[in-house]
Amino acid sequence: MKLTIIRLQHLGAQDRTDLGKIWPGVDCDALENRLNENHRLYAARFNERLLAAVELEIRGTLGELSKLEVREVTRRRGVGHYLIEEVIAQHPSLTHWWIADDGKADQQVIAAFMQACGFRTQADGWVYNVE
Repeated sequence: MKLTIIRLQHLGAQDRTDLGKIWPGVDCDALENRLNENHRLYAARFNERLLAAVELEIRGTLGELSKLEVREVTRRRGVGHYLIEEVIAQHPSLTHWWIADDGKADQQVIAAFMQACGFRTQADGWVYNVE
């Protein structure tokens, strides 16, 4: 089975279960109610299961990513990198990208990951500009 990046607009029962593993304690009803053309949810799916997810808020030409998370058992296999790469590719009209530092992950690990995705460090987060 191939890893695919999908936009979730409606959460099925399995999606809710998987998102609970990605984001423990997530309120899936509240999340689903927030989803619209400017607030989107993307996930990496493999074998009918979600392995990673990220939220995207669109403001003009700015794409603000948040809550990027890969299930722990799947980390260090390129899933997060592929997720970010595909979300950016699916939005060619967005020329500026931002992800805030949520302070949750090991700072050296997350900084190396974001740099590998093409982002550069700024105060309180990372930025990527499409050239």
